[in-house]
Amino acid sequence: MRVSSARRRTAFTRTGETPQEPLEDGELSIDFEKRAVTVRGTGVRLTYVEFEILAVLAASPGRVMTREALLEHVWGDSAYRDPRTVDVHIRHLREKVESDPKRPEFLFTVRGVGYRFREQST
Repeated sequence: MRVSSARRRTAFTRTGETPQEPLEDGELSIDFEKRAVTVRGTGVRLTYVEFEILAVLAASPGRVMTREALLEHVWGDSAYRDPRTVDVHIRHLREKVESDPKRPEFLFTVRGVGYRFREQST
């Protein structure tokens, strides 16, 4: 599992694409091909942008992504968008996937930099 996880992360960093195999992390499950998210056994409906942000962060657990990098991944260009747009989408995403959005388990803020997905438990 560790080797598979490491290969998935390196494939993302080289190609910029999300992994194809589903990600299981505790109570959160992400099926990238079906664009389906399940939290605590219940399906969660995400917008296109919310899913893209979650997919980018989850593909590289523990890696900090800047707001600009997330903007470029989702919209293709960050030049004409306010980086704080990402904050709004993260807030909505947390409301959908976290049991307590004020005490996140999956999506963490790295103050002054951006966001990261929690490192996978072994």
